[in-house]
Amino acid sequence: MRPDSPDMAAPEEPLRRRKVRETGPEPGSSPGPGRDPAGGPSHLRAGTFWLTRIVLLRALAFVYFVAFLVAFHQNKQLIGDRGLLPCKTYLKSVQRHFQGQIGWDTMSYTPTVLWLLDWSHMDSNLDALALLGLGISTFILVTGCANMVLMVALWVLYMSLVNVGQIWYSFGWESQLLETGFLGIFLCPLWTLSQLPRETPTSRIVLWGFRWLIFRIMLGAGLIKIRGDQCWQDLTCMDFHYETQPVPNPVAYFLHRSPWWVHRFETLSNHFLELVVPFFVFLGRRMCVLHGALQILFQVVLIISGNLSFLNWLTIVPSVACFDDATLGFLFPSGPGGLKDQVLKMQKEKARGAQPTLRYGCVVRQAVNLALGVLVAWLSIPVVLNLLSPKQVMNSSFNPLRIVNTYGAFGSITRERTEVILQGTASPNASAPDAVWEDYEFKCKPGDLRRRPCLISPYHHRLDWLMWFAAFQTYEQHEWVIHLAGKLLANDADTLSLLALNPFAGRAPPRWVRAEHYRYKFSRPGGLHAAEGKWWIRKRLGPYFPPLSLQDLRDYFRSREWPHPEPK
Repeated sequence: MRPDSPDMAAPEEPLRRRKVRETGPEPGSSPGPGRDPAGGPSHLRAGTFWLTRIVLLRALAFVYFVAFLVAFHQNKQLIGDRGLLPCKTYLKSVQRHFQGQIGWDTMSYTPTVLWLLDWSHMDSNLDALALLGLGISTFILVTGCANMVLMVALWVLYMSLVNVGQIWYSFGWESQLLETGFLGIFLCPLWTLSQLPRETPTSRIVLWGFRWLIFRIMLGAGLIKIRGDQCWQDLTCMDFHYETQPVPNPVAYFLHRSPWWVHRFETLSNHFLELVVPFFVFLGRRMCVLHGALQILFQVVLIISGNLSFLNWLTIVPSVACFDDATLGFLFPSGPGGLKDQVLKMQKEKARGAQPTLRYGCVVRQAVNLALGVLVAWLSIPVVLNLLSPKQVMNSSFNPLRIVNTYGAFGSITRERTEVILQGTASPNASAPDAVWEDYEFKCKPGDLRRRPCLISPYHHRLDWLMWFAAFQTYEQHEWVIHLAGKLLANDADTLSLLALNPFAGRAPPRWVRAEHYRYKFSRPGGLHAAEGKWWIRKRLGPYFPPLSLQDLRDYFRSREWPHPEPK
């Protein structure tokens, strides 16, 4: 008989069991951390949201960090003292509207702390707001904890920028970040800085505020598509989207050439995720978790296929509220004394009936959360009416604080991509046949046919996006384009920092600047143009605005209170 056979091993089993019992824990001793009384690993129970709050705060802090980083890098050039649309000029126009007074009416019309600061150094003010926001968001991102004071500061700082940002901050995700940030205030204790503030459990009202937000975001996006463009009903919109979206990335170049049936599947999936899945949030825990997982997966796909700023990253944030600690536990280590272990102990204490003493502060907090629920419900009335209306509008606010807003995206899809290409020449005669016109290149928007599309999400080049909108209309409808031309004529260093290539770097500024209108199309992968290194092919449509000189723009600038740029 073999020594390792079952027959030889069987007599040893009782002895092993006796040794285990003899060396096991003493009667009455508690099991080790992370293990149940039977000796097996313990699992987090469903229904608590301690870890959910940490993930929510870090995700929100990351988006805030990106938003303030964009503001720090671009605000001076866009809305600073010598920006393309100076916020000082805008604030003065609001002040004139209210008979020169800076009072409650003025501040409620344009809520911003800039009313309280010295306007003689607006660039410094803008930098201070952005840097303070960067500092606070970095702290929350690294530590995973925050209090109401810090979250209010982030919300006020960003609202102060959005409300003076004019067209540069007119995107729907600005209001979405403010609404998400407002809800984030109520996730936290008033003063305490702790990842697990035991006396301030995550409020279900606040969690449902986040779920209500993601429900409206997705349903609003789905309804605006069905009501907006016939191609969403014909399932043909994705035939054009990848090529005509604001700032395509390299993945979009290849996705654009997908077979027709792939584009049909993409459109059907979009309808399912935006019109059906949102209702899962109301159908119990499992369906709510499924809703969160599907929406996050959808946003990840959108991040991969396009440069939609921090919109998709921001949309992931309220989706996290669909998960409880049991669902998110895998994100945290299981070691003794860790966050997961601490939550497990709190769950066991609650299961044994050991509840913390209800203090006065807890009662006040419950009342505040209840008031939040009533406020969100009240402000949601016009939003719901808008969702039900056949004349639905998207990305709009019904109150100056942007606490509850309407959302939507790509209600219509353009079939052709047009671009405005800015050019300069050193020739004294702009109409001379031998005048050499040289192209300015932007950071991300298409220009040079051989330049690979950028991959920049979640960062946001605001000027590039506005150039995409300007190409749909005329320069009379986007006067800042003429201001941009004046800056280029002066070789303005601040403005040129927003561009990727200045053909007149190290030279005298151009004597003339003009804008040409082109139709752009992706080259075909493996085709003749792609073999030449071209990602794009283009065809000239005509002039966007005629050649301009600084002298031509002097009166134009004066009438709009823009500082006249001086050549450098």
